[in-house]
Amino acid sequence: MDNSRTMEIAVGAFVAAGLAAAFVLAMQVSNITAFQRTEGYTVEAYFQNVGGLRERAPVSLSGVQIGRVSAITLDPGRFEARVELTIHSEYDDLPSDTAARVRTSGLLGEQYVSLQPGGMPDSLGPGDEITLTQSALVLEEIVGQFLYEQSSGDAQ
Repeated sequence: MDNSRTMEIAVGAFVAAGLAAAFVLAMQVSNITAFQRTEGYTVEAYFQNVGGLRERAPVSLSGVQIGRVSAITLDPGRFEARVELTIHSEYDDLPSDTAARVRTSGLLGEQYVSLQPGGMPDSLGPGDEITLTQSALVLEEIVGQFLYEQSSGDAQ
């Protein structure tokens, strides 16, 4: 009887550990900010079109995640999307002429902001603006342009 009770407790502990591990994994995959690093400095970038970019999307440099998108709003004066990027504090030496681009991981994957450093000696600081930006490529626009060029080429 005592052996059976010990086995039940061990199985229960194993199941509880498995559920806890599954919960932590689910929180990591879902980009919940409580489980992500958020310290660092914030810079902003303006885009004509952010496509499906969302808050908490990764910010990467050479394929390495160095921050997250902290906010996306519409600037009423410029009529452009204002994107706030929170960069981890250990990457505080990005050149001031760094370029930002909205990219998609894979054909239909999530969108993220990719940074490409420039060559200026001075660095981006908190509150600075990234002026060199490239908006998201919208698949429907590309297909529409392709079809329009094909139909206009056939008419001649």
